[in-house]
Amino acid sequence: MQLNESFATIASIAKGGRMDRTDQSLIALRRILRATEIYGQKLAAAAGLTAVQFRVLQIVAERGQCTATEISRRMRVSQATVTSLVDKLVRHGMVTREKSETDRRQINIVITERGRDTIRHAPDALQQRYVRKFEALADWEQAQLVASLERIAAMLDADVLDASPVLDTGELRDVS
Repeated sequence: MQLNESFATIASIAKGGRMDRTDQSLIALRRILRATEIYGQKLAAAAGLTAVQFRVLQIVAERGQCTATEISRRMRVSQATVTSLVDKLVRHGMVTREKSETDRRQINIVITERGRDTIRHAPDALQQRYVRKFEALADWEQAQLVASLERIAAMLDADVLDASPVLDTGELRDVS
């Protein structure tokens, strides 16, 4: 829904064409959830991965290799979550684990050719579309959206969940 449509809805409510605001908020939340579900289905069909697994693959692909700690920091999730995601990518042949040549205690996660092919052929990531449109907003609009989304997360008791900046409906879990 565009900002103009949002203002039109607000104006309609003010004039008495009143849809319950609670229903409006639930409909908007459901649309967001459906969009992530639909994207997840498209990604699964095209690449055989969840959106979160795909994001890990993208992070590894950016440098060719990285550590689980780097992925954990970038995605803002626990090391245990990253380990589980990388295990799945290894099973799919998208990445491998290799001992570092410079530090024997360090394990690098390295993208495979199959992983690179998957990235090349995957549908446009939902969160990348969001990022492009979000970054085009005025600073005040960004701040307002962030505040509203954080408030919604708190209302759903979801403000403490282990989550990354990836739009997906599954795979991440509360590991607290």
